[in-house]
Amino acid sequence: MLKSTKELYKFKYNISDRVLELYEQALLDVESQFRIYDEIREYNQAKVLSALQEERISDTHFTNSSGYGYGDIGRDALDKVYARVFNAEAALVRPHFVNGTHAIGTALFGNLRPKDTMLSICGTPYDTLHGVIGINGDENIGSLREYGVNYKQLELIDGKVDFKRVEEELLKDKSIKLVHIQRSTGYGWRSSFLISEIEQMCKFIKKIREDVIIFVDNCYGEFIDVTEPTDVGADLVAGSLIKNIGGGIAPTGGYIAGREEYVNQAAFRLTVPGIGGECGSTFGVMRLLFQGLFLAPHIAMEAVKTAVFTARLMELAGFEVLPKFDDKRSDIIQAIKFNHKDNLINFCKGIQKGSPVDSFVECEPWDMPGYNDQVIMAAGAFIQGSSIELSADAPIRDPYIAYLQGGLTFDHGKLGVLIALSKIVR
Repeated sequence: MLKSTKELYKFKYNISDRVLELYEQALLDVESQFRIYDEIREYNQAKVLSALQEERISDTHFTNSSGYGYGDIGRDALDKVYARVFNAEAALVRPHFVNGTHAIGTALFGNLRPKDTMLSICGTPYDTLHGVIGINGDENIGSLREYGVNYKQLELIDGKVDFKRVEEELLKDKSIKLVHIQRSTGYGWRSSFLISEIEQMCKFIKKIREDVIIFVDNCYGEFIDVTEPTDVGADLVAGSLIKNIGGGIAPTGGYIAGREEYVNQAAFRLTVPGIGGECGSTFGVMRLLFQGLFLAPHIAMEAVKTAVFTARLMELAGFEVLPKFDDKRSDIIQAIKFNHKDNLINFCKGIQKGSPVDSFVECEPWDMPGYNDQVIMAAGAFIQGSSIELSADAPIRDPYIAYLQGGLTFDHGKLGVLIALSKIVR
């Protein structure tokens, strides 16, 4: 019988002595960072608990509505809980959102009209939004562009917003109705935007144009700081329930939160005008959505710890990483630059091998809908596509960067990464 964790790792998972040496050094190096994130976790846990208590959540809210879903008290109460968590006027939390892109698209379509302009100030948005906006070169049937909504984007300068250009565009183009900010990196090589940086953006924009809607794509960012974009001036945020805020047990769904008028407009797009958020049966998932939110502050920090550990481990192994292990973070994503196609693919295959589900299969690059390059995705998850569970994905393009995220428990997260690194070393 194997008597130590190291023995188990070595003989059960074939992790080399060299990788185990790096593992021990990485654990020592990240201890001080973990203490910082433990404080954030504790604060956010209290914040969520308070929101649940103030809305007087009880067993009766774990409803199982059908049909139209009129009078679903659980659905309506969850909206109010989310609004409290985000310090917002209103929220729309629904299992009917199929992914984060759907929630973001609903917010955009709900609040933009023909001849309006959407301005992205963070460069090109995440790949799956290209079809929503109408910038991926295809026919873009049903895109914002087809509906007569214009689009502009401003490139970042060394990973930072070009405030001079933002001011110029807002002053000269009065058709700009919505400014898009992407908190996380997407498939880019930059740091995610800190809440303090988003606050600076919001104040700058509102000083120039009070009428502009500031929208923040909040995917991967919930509960990584003690405040959210809506605390610092954002009018609207959206995200996915199978990322941070679903706590690893929400089976599907997304959310939109912010100013009531903008949330209502999004609700009219999700269903139809005149009905909005008044309809929508919840199929018996309400307990999971409430409980997932309750668990989310803890689960999000398990994922952050996995990312911090991965950054240090891969750096010790000789790879370039972003962010560094001791950088302040604003999302759960860890980028690792391999500069070599085979190393990238083998790393992702190692993550798959270290998964609790489908560990026996090998992921391969494929033509995934919504992406311009082939993409490899490693995700042996209990919930399909859940990126709060340990996963890694990458477009197959130079310089061959893998984007690792998730980890329901740090113990599993670090083991999965050790298996992935060992696959490269071997």
